[in-house]
Amino acid sequence: MGKNMFLLTLVLAGIVSASQAHGNSNHLSGQTSQYLKRAVSQPVDWYPWGAGAFQRAKQLNRPILLDVGAVWCPWCILMDRETYTNASAADYINQHFVAVKVDFDSAPELVAQLQRAQAVLNLPAGLPLTSFITPDGKLYFGAGYLPSERTADEPPFREAAEEALTRYADQGKIEKESFQLEIPK
Repeated sequence: MGKNMFLLTLVLAGIVSASQAHGNSNHLSGQTSQYLKRAVSQPVDWYPWGAGAFQRAKQLNRPILLDVGAVWCPWCILMDRETYTNASAADYINQHFVAVKVDFDSAPELVAQLQRAQAVLNLPAGLPLTSFITPDGKLYFGAGYLPSERTADEPPFREAAEEALTRYADQGKIEKESFQLEIPK
């Protein structure tokens, strides 16, 4: 009995350690928005909109991937399920971007600014709103819903993200074809 109890304790300790090692810990814990609360356990290293995300993007010299969505938006829920909970997609995002998640209903002034910016750049401006932003706040590329796999109408998320990285490398073009957002300092 003592030997079995020891083995059981050892196995449980291993399971707990493994789950902590692979635990999904992003920067959304403590947020009050239902949309952001739903994303706390996603494997994407999400930040809320704020100075910390932009500082991190500057430190890493990475663009920001901004996801604006709402709990009542079926396309937002689908994109969360297909893309942001997918381990492979999350690894790609975490390696190449600083990911920021915004609740449409909690930030109306920010959302209006983002939708205006995407419209000026002739980019989709509905929900979900997927934006790519430089660390100094220039929105330079974006989309709406991006499926995990190519469809007749839409490129897959990964292809759009790769296009965003290609465009990010051309800072001269960003200077000409972007929209400066008001960002937190």
